[in-house]
Amino acid sequence: MSVDIKPLEDRIVVKSLEAEQTTASGLVIPDTAKEKPQEGEVLAVGPGRFNDTGTERVPLDVKVGDKVIYSKYGGTEVKYAGEEFLILSARDVLAVVG
Repeated sequence: MSVDIKPLEDRIVVKSLEAEQTTASGLVIPDTAKEKPQEGEVLAVGPGRFNDTGTERVPLDVKVGDKVIYSKYGGTEVKYAGEEFLILSARDVLAVVG
């Protein structure tokens, strides 16, 4: 999936993955009881922030296509072209999955 949003500096655009709809025992979880998803796929990556001297960009640890786990309340939710995305700082990414 490609997106026309180009993040700046050390920000990334993430498409949240859907949370589990049922528990392990088969109980269906209603929408009101679901937690915010904390896992998503990276769709776009910014060029990176400049280092302290301002001479070089610091590369990011994630790339397009990575599945990541991010901070529960991090980032900004954005609706663009009828879809919802999350724009996060690379600092809000906790881990790369797989």
